Amino acid sequence: MRELWIVIGMVALLSTGEAAASDQAQKVETAEKKAHVLEKKAAGEGGAVPIPAAVKIKKVEVQAVDPAGKGALDNAITCLSRSIYWEARGDGAAGMEAIANVVMNRVGHQGFPDSVCKVVKEGRQQGVCQFSWWCDHRSHVAKDEKSYALAKEISRKALNRQLPDRTHGALYFHHRKVHPSWSKKYIKTVQVGELVFYKPRGGTAK
Repeated sequence: MRELWIVIGMVALLSTGEAAASDQAQKVETAEKKAHVLEKKAAGEGGAVPIPAAVKIKKVEVQAVDPAGKGALDNAITCLSRSIYWEARGDGAAGMEAIANVVMNRVGHQGFPDSVCKVVKEGRQQGVCQFSWWCDHRSHVAKDEKSYALAKEISRKALNRQLPDRTHGALYFHHRKVHPSWSKKYIKTVQVGELVFYKPRGGTAK
């Protein structure tokens, strides 16, 4: 009889685990589908049209995506979150939000790719990445769980159009200790932490 109860207990645990895994997979699928719709809206509407509540990504959904920080960079949430994490993890929430602003500003701006992942990965084939972490030939695994969870939450808000633009329309940025020649061509909009942000004169991307 004791062995029977052990077997029953094991079956119950397996069933609970399978249900939890199924629920997690559903959240991931929902989040990625919503993110795809939202980035298309950003590219086509430039942030001008309000997002319906049903399309907005929920907190539990975004945190279900890429939980270990080492998933494939093949969806808007992962690409945006990893960029936020690697470009501004040391600048706190404000700096991380500013990086999200730049990525989303580019998605909605003529002259840049029309998806988050394409924006993030732009330039690698030419050896001049727009986001330096993508070309540094290092591991891109996000190991700091707390920082990566924050990056995903910021991604959620950015895609949902719930994130104020700290950069005032910036499309470019650099570390304050670097002085790239291209910065003279643009208008400085703000400095957030260690990062300095710019937008093009006349609104034309180069």
